[in-house]
Amino acid sequence: MKPFNPLDKRNLGASVAKELLFRPVELLPPPLFAGAGVYAIYYAGLHQPYPPYEPIATHACEPELAVPIYVGKAVPAGARTGGFGLDAPPGNVLFLRLREHAESINQARNLNPLDFHCRHLTVDDIWIPLAESVLIEMFSPIWNTTVAGFGNHAPGGGRERQRRSAWDVLHPGRPWAERLPPSARTEAEIIFAVERALTTRTTEP
Repeated sequence: MKPFNPLDKRNLGASVAKELLFRPVELLPPPLFAGAGVYAIYYAGLHQPYPPYEPIATHACEPELAVPIYVGKAVPAGARTGGFGLDAPPGNVLFLRLREHAESINQARNLNPLDFHCRHLTVDDIWIPLAESVLIEMFSPIWNTTVAGFGNHAPGGGRERQRRSAWDVLHPGRPWAERLPPSARTEAEIIFAVERALTTRTTEP
């Protein structure tokens, strides 16, 4: 058996991910705060149930058992291009990302914002992508995998021909997404994939 190495990048990422799971569950979006980091979004389904998500809504009000529907990260503006210093102030990027997600949910015609909660953790820049990768591997959140597209933005010039995402097929309402060409997958096909994924998935990380 390989000896445990606390400095192995996988173990470092796992320690950050686990720290996130100790954070309290808050409404989405949470009150204003500063920093960059990682987050998890949870679905309760108490106000406007969406039946395919029932398997992950069951324990959404019990924080210790909650399974995220989506996890993600928010890095300082220069991080994507390598143009930031190690001590560069991140501003409110994590809060802004969560607020953006709340707006997407609010625009969806078959979701209720009150059904969504979140955890968030501000993290030093170097650990953010690693922690996100570990969280996705731990939970395979349905909006990160089977129903991709929740984190998409309006396409820029030259990308208007990209197809509507699976998320926008199931949850129509974002104005920019409704201007895109239809998805190659039907709503029924995506719902079948969701139901199959959630019925075979364990709720243990």
